[in-house]
Amino acid sequence: MSKAIYIFLIGILVSMSSCRKDFDTIPSPGNLEFSKQTVYLDTVFSDIGSSTYMLKVYNRSSKDITIPSVKLLRPDSKYRLMIDGLTGVDADNSGQGDGKIFPNVELLAKDSLFIFIETTANIADASPTDFLYTDEIQFESINGIQKVNLVTLIQDAIFLYPEIYANGTRETLYLGNNGQGESIDINGFELNENDPIHGDELHFTKDKPYVIYGYAGIPDTKTLIVDPGAKVYFHADSGLIAQPGGTLIINGTTSTNNQNPLENEVTFEGDRLEPSFEETPGQWGTVWLRQGSINNNINHLTLKNATVGLLVENAPLNINNSQIYNSSNVGILARTAIITSANLVINLAGQACLAAVGGSYEFTHCTFNNNWGSPKQVCVQLSNFEENPDQSISFSALNQANFRNSIIYGNNNVELFLNHSSDTSVPFTTDFRNCLVKFRDAGTGVEDDPFYYQLRNESDGNKKNEDPDFFNANRNKLNIAPESFAAAKGDPFYLSGNTFSDILGIPRTTPPDLGAYQSAAFPQ
Repeated sequence: MSKAIYIFLIGILVSMSSCRKDFDTIPSPGNLEFSKQTVYLDTVFSDIGSSTYMLKVYNRSSKDITIPSVKLLRPDSKYRLMIDGLTGVDADNSGQGDGKIFPNVELLAKDSLFIFIETTANIADASPTDFLYTDEIQFESINGIQKVNLVTLIQDAIFLYPEIYANGTRETLYLGNNGQGESIDINGFELNENDPIHGDELHFTKDKPYVIYGYAGIPDTKTLIVDPGAKVYFHADSGLIAQPGGTLIINGTTSTNNQNPLENEVTFEGDRLEPSFEETPGQWGTVWLRQGSINNNINHLTLKNATVGLLVENAPLNINNSQIYNSSNVGILARTAIITSANLVINLAGQACLAAVGGSYEFTHCTFNNNWGSPKQVCVQLSNFEENPDQSISFSALNQANFRNSIIYGNNNVELFLNHSSDTSVPFTTDFRNCLVKFRDAGTGVEDDPFYYQLRNESDGNKKNEDPDFFNANRNKLNIAPESFAAAKGDPFYLSGNTFSDILGIPRTTPPDLGAYQSAAFPQ
């Protein structure tokens, strides 16, 4: 009996399913709603594909509908659509499409569908007046056409990258040998002052942005000059290398345009231009000043989102009025370098804003801050030794590390780490004058370290643990207010040359404020 009932029920289910349609629809009456009426695809470089953007389409009615067609207005559109995982049909409604035409798109009642949008366009496709490339998505209905606008800003750019040779191999940049006669190479190329396509690649101007793939090398005896206002974008795992005998000169200047405060600033950052990547660390490699590079000079540079901002190895560098932000590892990593700096700001780094092993350093009116969310980060670390991969120790004399009228701060208890060797024959010479330093040493293991004497006892004009009250450190706004503890705590003795004005060109008061910013520059 139970078996007969079971067979009977199966028969009913089969008969019901054989008569059922998936769902009945009506043609769209044109009352669709959209998550956006205009989709702005963020700035792209000419002929480089954009990120993927999403539009959500809603059927708020109680009826299942069919949209007779969803298509792009331009038959030759540079946009591409994907709807529910499909790329549409060819223009004659046959075969797999290229993301332009989608006939008979079904949408259930009270449901929605996702449209994903990309573009790859050339500057020639854009409007010659505003460089915008536009199109629209059209949604057909029995009552007419609904539309959503698409807008993309296209930048023309100069693309620099390793050459691919006829045999299929790629150009590399020579870094030396490993001591066993084997060449050490990196994905890269040498900049050429007589390049047949770009002309002088050793002179970056502000006329067009530069996009670099791989490491661009400054050859021996050559100088790369970067003009005020130049913009340089680095692809992932890319960067800039000054080879032995090469020189990097960055000639940014103070901007006088309040509407564009970076007008004359030189900018180095990653090539992802979407707002979601604006403050993302580690998007590209580093600017590497190799041992033997000479006369390196940087002025008014904003460097963002690198792995290591500047890697300076046994080379000289004069860096002033510059900013280094959001380095996934280190802002400036210096090994036996000679660095002189005024009005330098380094903020947010995964390991350290400044890490120096050996060398000679002079920092005046600089601001170092690290609010990276890790208990292992430090703002400034100075050392005269480091451990090698084989666990051996290399010693490097720290002949001088002077900090004047500067701020060293962050969210950990000790933001200055003096990592000196127990071998007293290796020089470790530091001097802090009129600096504000985050230094709560209780329970840290450095309470009795004599090298911290100036900070622990607040001698030589130094102050510890007072909050400089930055405007917004997490947004790289290290300006201080007139009521900041750092205001008017500097020593006028250290005002000379680059330090008579702050990083924005504002004249310093007497006594001056600590750090790179005068409080008069506090945003209103």
